[in-house]
Amino acid sequence: MRVALIQMRVTADKAANLRTACEKIRAAKQAGADIAVLPEMFCCPYENRCFRAYGEPEGGEVQETLSRLAAELGLYIVGGSIPELAEGNVYNTSFVYGRNGQLLARHRKVHLFDIDVEGGQSFRESDTLSPGNAVTTFETEFGTCGLCICFDLRFEELARCMCLRGAKVLFVPAAFNMTTGPAHWELLFRQRAVDNQCFTVGVSPARDEHASYVAYGNSMAVDPWGTVLCRAGAEETTLLADLELNRLEAVRKQLPILSARRTDLYEVRER
Repeated sequence: MRVALIQMRVTADKAANLRTACEKIRAAKQAGADIAVLPEMFCCPYENRCFRAYGEPEGGEVQETLSRLAAELGLYIVGGSIPELAEGNVYNTSFVYGRNGQLLARHRKVHLFDIDVEGGQSFRESDTLSPGNAVTTFETEFGTCGLCICFDLRFEELARCMCLRGAKVLFVPAAFNMTTGPAHWELLFRQRAVDNQCFTVGVSPARDEHASYVAYGNSMAVDPWGTVLCRAGAEETTLLADLELNRLEAVRKQLPILSARRTDLYEVRER
């Protein structure tokens, strides 16, 4: 499975962002990609005041464009995330399209990014966004894949649920910042890969030092042993990662973590 990690610059121009994404997806197909992955909020500045204004309902322009492009090129597209308008709410949502353009999955970010790091970043997604309520996996000819968004990755329970459903790869459109990124970005992607003996793929926007929210960048792919297969810097770029999926069984045979789980003990009970 060849995965294209599209670390693109996000501007205030939604139409321009979408054109950039499509251009880079076409280039990824030319490079032999099976799956192209976009960043979190790739059409929208990462600001609460922008989410509803840039949002779209089911079947909106961004969704239709990515669906048509997936069918035209015959590749999978993990559509980063966009603000989705539904039921009077705004969700941070990732849509996945198959080789025929069909919608394979929709993941609404489950864990909203409400943080206040002393001396660092402060942000409250819940001021604008509503949380999703589903564990999301989808099927490909390569096997089952999992999908979550940014802050979701910090919750091992969610990653483990995707893994127990058979996910071989966890795709994570994300936008860590300059406080959380240097501290935890690589750590989390390697940790989830090792914990669940699967591949992890994180795709961030490119860094824009002039934005109100400065993304860390550093898009990366990690194998089930915790080895970093590729990693970007801050710049706009596309990485290609070849995921050897038979690596999962080799690692799981050497270290039987999943098969040795003691589920009879993993419950907190009153003494």
